[in-house]
This record gives sequence, structure tokens and C-alpha cells, in this order.
Amino acid sequence: MVVQHPVAEANEQSPFGTLSPTEFYAKHQVTHSSDYTTNSRGFKLFTQWWTPLPPTKTIGCVAVVHGFTGESSWFVQLTSILFAKHGFAVCAIDHQGHGFSDGLDNLMYHIPDINPVVDDCMQYFKTFRENHAHNLPAFLYSESLGGAIALYITLRQKGAWDGLILNGAMCGISAKFKPPWPLEHLLFVVAAVVPTWRVVPTRGSLPEVSFKEEWKRKLAFASPKRVAMRPRAATAFELIRVCKELQGRFEEVDVPLLVVHGGDDMVCDPACAKELFERAASTDKTLKIYPGMWHQLAGESEENVNLVFGDMVEWLENRARRGDTAMM
Repeated sequence: MVVQHPVAEANEQSPFGTLSPTEFYAKHQVTHSSDYTTNSRGFKLFTQWWTPLPPTKTIGCVAVVHGFTGESSWFVQLTSILFAKHGFAVCAIDHQGHGFSDGLDNLMYHIPDINPVVDDCMQYFKTFRENHAHNLPAFLYSESLGGAIALYITLRQKGAWDGLILNGAMCGISAKFKPPWPLEHLLFVVAAVVPTWRVVPTRGSLPEVSFKEEWKRKLAFASPKRVAMRPRAATAFELIRVCKELQGRFEEVDVPLLVVHGGDDMVCDPACAKELFERAASTDKTLKIYPGMWHQLAGESEENVNLVFGDMVEWLENRARRGDTAMM
């Protein structure tokens, strides 16, 4: 299935191109709303959602989980609009320290413990489903670190989700991007002593090694909520720990699963995504490794973006209709 991803209408300065957000939503026949929710730690977290306008029927719900240094706006919003115009009520939340959400100690991109972030997602997604998508088939869509968060969600909420899409999931960090030896092996010491130290080196900045199309790289840097900085010590240590923990639990994954990954991803290792697919207990699972593509699949050429996201939309529609039939 080939679709037209809205990113084709963006430019170097705006995901909406020359249109206003309101004009863009109307063109794609979706509605958009946003709000703040306060979590148990007192953080104000930004949330937003998109729903299809009539005559398109809402056939399911998609909860979107963005990646490290990402946000629910910008590129991720364009994918959310794509899903919404194909009949899904789509919701997303900015993780702590990302986008428009408060951060721990007011620090950006600081996640020394993944568990509260997983809790934030589960709480918001539960509320959204109860209010906007009651009794509809529900799916998780995730990118990069969001893939790890989504895996934790499905492991904690067995049977609560009708499917999971892992796009460039952080099942394992590529050796081409990890902190060089011996720093990786000393991170536990650094994280304990100076957890907010943000000079942990990586081999390249995320946008530079994630987006193949140069104009899309410029658009990524144009986001007012994106700041170029190196990971803090405690965050880097936690990301590596999360990968190791999840790698030991791949057999526990039993949700219907679509794994999509760029074959030349320099951030998250495609081999780990393949290993997850092979070891997962899911009886309904699909693996698509796209040769030559990078970490951000929305950052590829228009033809490839439409191909890749067409595969995702087709997968979602097939399972949403299957779930709808089962409930009749």
C-alpha cells in the first residue's frame, strides 16, 4: 500500500510548509486538540491528539511514543496526521524534559530512570482511550527510544493492546553511535557521581546521522523545542541499561508486532531489532528491514517515505478491521 505522507508538504522551516497549522489540519481532514496533564510528580506534561473528520470513520486508536530529544510535534505530528486521516484517533505525549513538557530539575532530555516516563505514557493513554476511543482496537506506534518505552508498556499491560509498531526501535544502541571505549564501561561511575554531566560523547549528533535528506535535517534543527546537546551521564547510562534489560526479555513480547528499521541505521542497531523479531513470542509478527535507509524513516526520499509508511498504515488497517469484526 502506498500513501502520501504529509511530510512531503513540509519545508526547511515548518512541518506545515506554507500553511498555518489550522489550514494544514483542514486540508488533511483531521481535527487537532492539545492540553496539559499533571503527573504524580507534579510535572506538567504536554499532550495532543488528532481525529479524522467525517465521512472518515474512526476504526481504531493509535498512541504515539516519540524518541530521545524528540517531541510529539514536528515530524512525529505529521505521522500522527497520516494515521488520523486513515481513520485512527491518535494521541501523543511529550516525555519529561522534551517538547513542551516540564523536565526533572528543569533539565532538558534528562531521563535517569525510564520507569516514570513509562508510567506517564500508560496513564495518559488510558485516559485518552476511555474518553475518545472506548472499545476501539488500540495500537502503539513508537520511534527510537519510544520503542523501548512501548515495549515496557506492552510487557506491563498484557492483553491491553491490539498491536505495536516499532520504528527504528532502541532495542540496542549501535556501536557506531555509543560513547567510545572505555567511557561506556565507566558510565555507571560517572552517572553516580555527576549524573547531570552532559559531555558524554557520541559519534555524531542525532539529526546528522538520522535524516538522510538534507532539507529534512534542516527542518529537524528548526524546531524551537530541539536543542543540540550531548546526553547527560545518568541518562546515557539509563539508555544503555534499558537496552540490556529488554534484550533479556524479548521472549516475553507477545503482542501483534510490526518491526520496521532502516538497514543503515547508525543509531539503533538493526541486528537487535531482528533479534527481537526472532525471539518474540508473538504469533502475529512482521519484520521489514529497508536496505540503505537511515534511523529516521520519515527523513528518507518521498518515494521511500510513502512506501514505508504505507506498509504501516496497511498493517494498522488490517488489524483494526479484524478487531472490529471480532467485536461484532
